[in-house]
Amino acid sequence: MAFSFSPFHWEKVLEGRAIQDIWIRPRRPAPSTMYGTTLRVFDPGIDGWHILWNDPLNRDHSHQIGRAEGADIVQLGNDSRGLKARWRFTEITADSFHWIGEERSSEGDPWQITYEHFARRTKP
Repeated sequence: MAFSFSPFHWEKVLEGRAIQDIWIRPRRPAPSTMYGTTLRVFDPGIDGWHILWNDPLNRDHSHQIGRAEGADIVQLGNDSRGLKARWRFTEITADSFHWIGEERSSEGDPWQITYEHFARRTKP
């Protein structure tokens, strides 16, 4: 498993109505495998979040719906290749989380872990 230390930034946007993050992995000037932004907007009508991911460098995008499941956050949708995608945020604290990205071809297939991130807040 490869490890990298990469910056990502989270901010409230649109007058606090959404959360945007920016991911650059690995840190520049190395060629990026993840270079994009996510916009998360809460929808009280579904009691969940609409999540839009866009990575223009790798021409990757997805739309997911995210909800709390116990102490975790689980996002489900499809990626730009048409695969089922599941992003799980676990071990959430005020300063850290564990993010597990998984995919599968169809409903009957097992989930395959495609990447993991162990994130930790740094001091400004």
